Amino acid sequence: MLTDALLAFLHFTAIFVLVTLMASEAVVLRPDMPPSAVRRLSQYDFFYFLSAMVVLATGLLRLFYGAKGVDFYLHNPWFHAKITVFVLIALATLPPTFAFARWRKQSLKLPEFVPTPAEIKKVRRWVMIEAHAFILLPLCAVMMARGIGIH
Repeated sequence: MLTDALLAFLHFTAIFVLVTLMASEAVVLRPDMPPSAVRRLSQYDFFYFLSAMVVLATGLLRLFYGAKGVDFYLHNPWFHAKITVFVLIALATLPPTFAFARWRKQSLKLPEFVPTPAEIKKVRRWVMIEAHAFILLPLCAVMMARGIGIH
């Protein structure tokens, strides 16, 4: 029981860090963004990736070592929906990650580099897609935890 509680705590903590970094990216991605923000976005994105990996790792640990056991989750359609949403969010992070890497490279050559407002808007749209899709994860989690949909 203690193991399950600690894994849940670590999982939730990683989720909160991930959400904070996602929100930070959305806040920084503004048309009037200063050159220093380009470097900051790369840092946020790196830590966002790390937190996503911790979310995934702690989720897998909960799957295999949590109180409910693997069979509970593998036969639960909400578990599969949650994993699908997580993968879709991960795919939606790719365009911003690639853009941040390009921008960082440009900023190393030109310290005053700032992307165009159109580029910023396009990348911000992807971050907002991530954020809005993320809302589905707690829905899947509560349905899954309550065994809804298991025959």
